[in-house]
Amino acid sequence: MALGYVRPARPQDAGEIARIQLATWRVAYRRLLPRHVLDRLDEAFLARQWSAAVESPPSPRHRVLVAIEQAEQSVLVGFAAVGPADEQALAPEEPALPADTAAVIDLLVEPRWGRRGHGSRLLAASVDLWREDGFATAVAWAFDGDEATRKFLTSTGWEPDGAARALDVDDMLVPQLRMHVRVPAEPVPAPPAETGPSPETGSTA
Repeated sequence: MALGYVRPARPQDAGEIARIQLATWRVAYRRLLPRHVLDRLDEAFLARQWSAAVESPPSPRHRVLVAIEQAEQSVLVGFAAVGPADEQALAPEEPALPADTAAVIDLLVEPRWGRRGHGSRLLAASVDLWREDGFATAVAWAFDGDEATRKFLTSTGWEPDGAARALDVDDMLVPQLRMHVRVPAEPVPAPPAETGPSPETGSTA
């Protein structure tokens, strides 16, 4: 059984978050996105974005969490970014979602640390924060071809809500579908490890 925990991200975590994002995208999305797009992603640019997200979030309800594996030394192995659902959470021409709707902006676990409970802990910690912040529902976008993320979310009670869109990635349309879940009124313990596919890919809302 993996030993690990989740904590709020710190400014000094930004570089490692960017490294995990880049490494995971290049593994998990290699069949979904053009290779030259993945090759052009800049780790330093991503690190600056994550530094801003941690140090100057758009609102107090925007959070970045990190998953830590406890072994001989503590290792940052994944992260989640969550916040209120905004226009990035919408399907084309969709009206604004209710104010009590949260969104998963990103949730990634580095593939080599998959199936060790880190994705479940990140999601459970996010749900706890949503409950504290008064959110009633949450949404997350997943690539239509990203079976691992869809199965992971489904295994924790998420379902498609019928919304769909296609991202234009360098003139290539990549379809996405949106998942949603009710935020439970009481805490639900996270399982010690994923029983299905690891959330090696990310959900972008």
